[in-house]
Amino acid sequence: MATSDYARWFRSSTPYISAHRNKTFVVLLASEALEHINLTNIIHDLALLHVLGTKVVLVHGARQQIDASVSDSTFHTGRRVTDESAIQIIAEVNGGIRTKIEKLFSTGLPNTPLHNVDIPVVSGNFVLAQPIGVVDGIDHQFTGEVRKIKTSRVDAALDAGALLLQSPIGFSNSGQAFNLPAEALAAEIATQINADKLIIFDDLSLTDEQGERLSTFTPTTLDQVKEQQTPDHARKLSALSQAVRGGVAKAHLVNYQDDGALLAELFTADGYGTQVVEQVPEPIRRAKPEDIAGITEVIRPLEEQGILVRRERDRLEQEIENFFVAELDGIVVGCCALYTYGDQAELACVAVHENYRALPSQTTGGNGVGKRLLSAAETHAADNGISTLFVLTTQTQEWFKEQGFELAELEALPESKQSLYNWQRNSAVLTKTISSPAR
Repeated sequence: MATSDYARWFRSSTPYISAHRNKTFVVLLASEALEHINLTNIIHDLALLHVLGTKVVLVHGARQQIDASVSDSTFHTGRRVTDESAIQIIAEVNGGIRTKIEKLFSTGLPNTPLHNVDIPVVSGNFVLAQPIGVVDGIDHQFTGEVRKIKTSRVDAALDAGALLLQSPIGFSNSGQAFNLPAEALAAEIATQINADKLIIFDDLSLTDEQGERLSTFTPTTLDQVKEQQTPDHARKLSALSQAVRGGVAKAHLVNYQDDGALLAELFTADGYGTQVVEQVPEPIRRAKPEDIAGITEVIRPLEEQGILVRRERDRLEQEIENFFVAELDGIVVGCCALYTYGDQAELACVAVHENYRALPSQTTGGNGVGKRLLSAAETHAADNGISTLFVLTTQTQEWFKEQGFELAELEALPESKQSLYNWQRNSAVLTKTISSPAR
C-alpha cells in the first residue's frame, strides 16, 4: 500500500475508531471458526478492538467439538438432548476451548507495536440457566436456556478493562450446569447488557443472484432469507434478528475465513459482511444546521482545487435548507444543493468525499453516492413542479453528461442567473429535463 493510500485509509477509519470507543460488542465465534487457520488473526483483531477502547464479550461455540466427543447424541428440532454423562463431557470440551482462546490472547499482538500488551481475559458464572424441560414428550434433561444474564457482574468486568470470555454453559441457582445453544446465548447477552453490536463469525456470506454481497437487512427481510439456509446457518441468522428486535442497534455477520473481515466491516463505510438493523436508513436526506461541519469537510478540498466556488460558512448557515446530504454511519459523505428559479432549478455544490467516491449504495450494491444525491434532488425538484435542472461546472462535464445532462447555451439559464454568470470561471452550462412524478 502506498503511503498516500495508507494515510487516506487511516483518515477514513478515524471516525469509526472514535465511534466504537467505550461501546460494547458481543462477538460469537462459531465452533467451526475455532478450527480454522484464520482463528489467530481473528483473536488479534479482537485484541485490537480491545486496545482501541471497545468493550468485548466473546462467546464461543462448541457444537463441532462436542459432536466429535459425544458421538451418540440425540437431537430434537435441532437441539441436543443432553444426558448426565454428556454434560460432563461438554463441560470438559468447553474448558479446553476456553483454555485455547485464553492462550491466544496471552500472546499479545505478535510483530506489531502492541506485542507486549497484556489483555486480561475473564470468565465466570455470568449466566443463570434453567432446563428446557420436556418438549414434545422428550425430556431434554441438561439442555438449557438462558434465564438471566448477571448484567452487574458483566458490567463490572468490562469496566475494569477485561475482555469477557463466555462458554455456552450456564448454571442454575443450585449449581447445576446446562448446555446452551451458543447463538441464542450470544443474542441474550447482547440484549440484556444493552450491547451496541452483536457480531457473529460464520462461513456464510449473503449474496444476490449475481453473487454481489447483500450488505443490509432488517430482521423481517432476514427472516425470509433464513428459510433458504441450512439449520446451522438459520440459527445464527435468527440470533442476529433476535438481538436487533431486542434493542441492539446493529448486528453483523462476518465470514471467519477472510483475514481482516472484522476490521473491514467495522472501520470502512462500505463494510465487508452483512449488517442487520431495525430500519434501513435512507442514505440521502435534507440537511440540518448540525450538518454544516460535515458539509464543510466534504466541499473544502474541492474548493481548494477550484472545482467548487468557495462558500463562506455564514452563507452555508443561511442556505442550509437548500442542501441534501448523503450520510453513512452518522458521517456526512456527500452533499448537493438545489436553488429554484420558477420552473427551473440549479443543482449546485455536488460533492462526495474522496474516500467515498467509489462507494456503492448500502442497500442495492449499485448507484454511487453522487448518483443517489442527484436522484434525490431530481425527485424533490419534480415533486415541486420543476421541469428543468441546470448546472454550471468547470471540470465535471463528463459526469453530468453520463447522468443525462446536455450542453446548453448561457441563454438557457434564467435571466437572473445569466446576470450573475462569472465569465472568468467560464463554466459550462448543462441542462436536463425531468418529468413530474406519476400521481
